[in-house]
Amino acid sequence: MRRTRPQGIVLLLITAIIWGSSFVAQSIGMESVDAFTFTGIRTMLGMLFLLPFTLILNKGLDLSRKTLRAGLILGVVFSIAQNFQQFAFYYSTSGKIAFITAFYMFFVPLFSVIFLKKKSAVLTWLSIIMGLAGLFFLCINPSDLTNINLGDILALICAVFYAVQIMLIDKFLGEGVNGVQLSFMQFFVAGIISVIAMFIFEQPNLTEIKTAAPALLYSGIMSCGIAYTLQIVGQKYASPVVASLLMCLESVFAVIAAAIILHEAMSPNEMAGCLIMFSAIILSQVSESLSAKHRNPESAEPS
Repeated sequence: MRRTRPQGIVLLLITAIIWGSSFVAQSIGMESVDAFTFTGIRTMLGMLFLLPFTLILNKGLDLSRKTLRAGLILGVVFSIAQNFQQFAFYYSTSGKIAFITAFYMFFVPLFSVIFLKKKSAVLTWLSIIMGLAGLFFLCINPSDLTNINLGDILALICAVFYAVQIMLIDKFLGEGVNGVQLSFMQFFVAGIISVIAMFIFEQPNLTEIKTAAPALLYSGIMSCGIAYTLQIVGQKYASPVVASLLMCLESVFAVIAAAIILHEAMSPNEMAGCLIMFSAIILSQVSESLSAKHRNPESAEPS
């Protein structure tokens, strides 16, 4: 396990702040443009930002057949996840969407058990149960159990696909696919899909796009481009568990940013749900750390 250094903590903390505040940008952008339009332009901006890094770090854009195949699969999944999340903004608030999206942290071990037949620790299952309880408080009004927000459901579906994306990334990197090239292809494919959907299902208007330009630029360049780069660099100086915990703080920063910028207020039930879910996220990472040390006792020693 890598030793966590101060520069890693700082870079990943900045990443979480950018990702969290991007939920506000997505919410603001949706006031002017439709979902496919926002996602398509945002993702293409992220791809264009990553292009020079891909060219410099890999001395060109010579993509292997394995990378193209992996990027195509990952891009499709990433596009589905992004668009479900963006459509959730029609019905729900940025703070709630951010916390529900973080539920991918529980779907990953759950899918590992179901599809990969991997065993999970008791603490992991406890974190999943806590997450479900938090989701209940966050999304459901106890006085009307039938009144479930459609945006919350869309955000939960988004979390499922983000979990699939995480598992696919782990699979493809394990097969030797270059990480930077894979990321570039992911943004490229997802961007193309969303842009095509934009022209089929929506009527993009240049004036409206200009109105949403600040939100699009922030979400595309800062969230998709810069934050991803900071994540890659930051993870070189942090253990996987610490990195995951720091990046999960995006949901907390999303709620804070929404309260400051959008003046979004959360009910006591919703605040309790957020607190329970965030505690469950931390517990899931502690469980992962303990399991890793149990499997490889020598990894507990700093390197």
